[in-house]
Amino acid sequence: MSFAQTVKQELLQSALDPQETPAFLSALFAINGQYKDGELIFKSVSLGLIRRVVGLIKSTYDVPIEIVHEPEEEKLHLKYHYLRVPHPDALIHELGLLEGMHYAERIDEVITTRKDAKVAYLKGAFLASGSLNSPQSSSYHLEIRVHTMKLAEDIQGLFGELGLPAKIHQKRKSLIIIYIKESEKIADLLRTVGARNALFTFEDERIKRDFYNSITRVMNIELANQNKTILAADKQLKNIAILENIGDVETLPSGLIEAISLRKKYPDLSLIELSMKAENDYHKRISKSGLNHRFRQIEALAKEAMEGYHATHTRR
Repeated sequence: MSFAQTVKQELLQSALDPQETPAFLSALFAINGQYKDGELIFKSVSLGLIRRVVGLIKSTYDVPIEIVHEPEEEKLHLKYHYLRVPHPDALIHELGLLEGMHYAERIDEVITTRKDAKVAYLKGAFLASGSLNSPQSSSYHLEIRVHTMKLAEDIQGLFGELGLPAKIHQKRKSLIIIYIKESEKIADLLRTVGARNALFTFEDERIKRDFYNSITRVMNIELANQNKTILAADKQLKNIAILENIGDVETLPSGLIEAISLRKKYPDLSLIELSMKAENDYHKRISKSGLNHRFRQIEALAKEAMEGYHATHTRR
C-alpha cells in the first residue's frame, strides 16, 4: 500500500459531523462525478470509498442509489465501481453542484462557510483524486487533480484560507493540478484533516531524512576542508623543497625556519593544528594568520629561487 493510500484509508475511517457531510460529498462528486442524461454518476476504483458515499447519502438524503461494478479496464488494469443516482435533482441542489447549466465548476460558498466544512471539502477532494509522495522519496509533493480551472482556483482558495498556500499547474486542457511541495505545509495539511497516524509517519521519516541530509552536508564540508588542507600543505612542501634544493634555507629568518620545520614534521595538519603544535615544539603560540603569512613569504622566496635558477641555466 502506498503512502497516499494509507492516508486515504485513514480519512475514510474518520468520523464526519452531519454539517460536514455536504462539503465532503460535494468535493467527491465535483471531481469524480458526472451529471449525464438526468443521472448523477460517481466512479472510483476504491470500493471502500463507494461504500462510504452510499452510507452518507442514505443516512443524510435518503435517495435511491444503484451500484455497478464494471469489468477491469485492460489498458489501465483498474476496476472501477460506479454509483448511480437516477433522480439526483434534490441531491445536486443540496451539494451545490449545479450553477446555471454548468456542473461542478465552482465550490458552493454556502456549504463551505464553516472552517470544518472547508476541511471536509479538502478531505473529499483528496480522496477523489489526491496523491502524496512517500516521505522516504527524494522530494515532497502533494497534489489534487481536477478538470476545470475554476474549480482548481476555488480549491486553491480553500487551501489558502486554512493557511496552506498551494500552487496550480495546468498539465493539459482538462487536467489541472493543485499542489503543495513544502514539507511543513504538507504536515500541516495532514494535521488539519485529522490524518494523525499518517502525520506521525510523515514527520518521523522527514526528521530522519533531514537528519541524514544534515550529517551528509557536515561530512561533505569536512571532506572539502580536508582536501583544501591537503592541497595547501602539498603546495607548501613543494615550495620548501625548492628552497632546500636551489635556495639557502640556513639564511632564512628564524620564523620561516620554524614554519618549515613544523610543516615537514606534520605534513597533513591544517594551519590551526600546526599553530597548536608550535606551542609544544617551540613553547610559543604562532597564530594561524601568522603561519599563513610565513608560508606566503616562503612561496615568494621559492618563486624567486626558481626564476633565478632558470635565468642562470638559460644564459648557459
